[in-house]
Amino acid sequence: MGIKKFETADEEFNLEQMEAETDEMLRLRYITKDNAEFARTKGGFVSLKIEEETYDRVRVVRSFPFSDPDRYISIRMPDEKSKEIGIIKNLKTDVSEETRTMLLEQMNIRYFTPIIKKINNIKDEYGHAYFDVVTDEGPCKFVIYMNSSSVVHLSDTRLLITDLDGNRFEIPDYTKLSAGELKKLDLFL
Repeated sequence: MGIKKFETADEEFNLEQMEAETDEMLRLRYITKDNAEFARTKGGFVSLKIEEETYDRVRVVRSFPFSDPDRYISIRMPDEKSKEIGIIKNLKTDVSEETRTMLLEQMNIRYFTPIIKKINNIKDEYGHAYFDVVTDEGPCKFVIYMNSSSVVHLSDTRLLITDLDGNRFEIPDYTKLSAGELKKLDLFL
């Protein structure tokens, strides 16, 4: 029995190749201190050697960044396709302390999310909201679109705000804000 090939308008379709690629994508590989070794690169990134494969640079991605930040850490290729190499089930138990520190550094850069402590002003103008706030990192001004995807409720009282540049800000419990601050934020609640 030969390889099944189908011609399309632009290219040849190889069913066996597609099935092999699908199997590879669906394969779940767990990364542990026994089968993998992470190292810092000269450029400040992280490399990985797992089994017989070496990756000069990897991306470190949390599967559940808000609800379970130390579990199910996805290690991926650094390109735009971001193919998954493997998963660390538990960052606290499945890797060494040195590796954990290294991966946390990478994730702290990726998931940098200042906490909004005070809202000085929010101005609504031409489909945008202009925020003037104080965060745990200092004073900050940013702009968001006035649509539902810019302010996300993570829980009944926890908000995640994403600005026009993709920067994230968090209000852990908006019920703890003053009455004046809540009035300014009212559009988003």
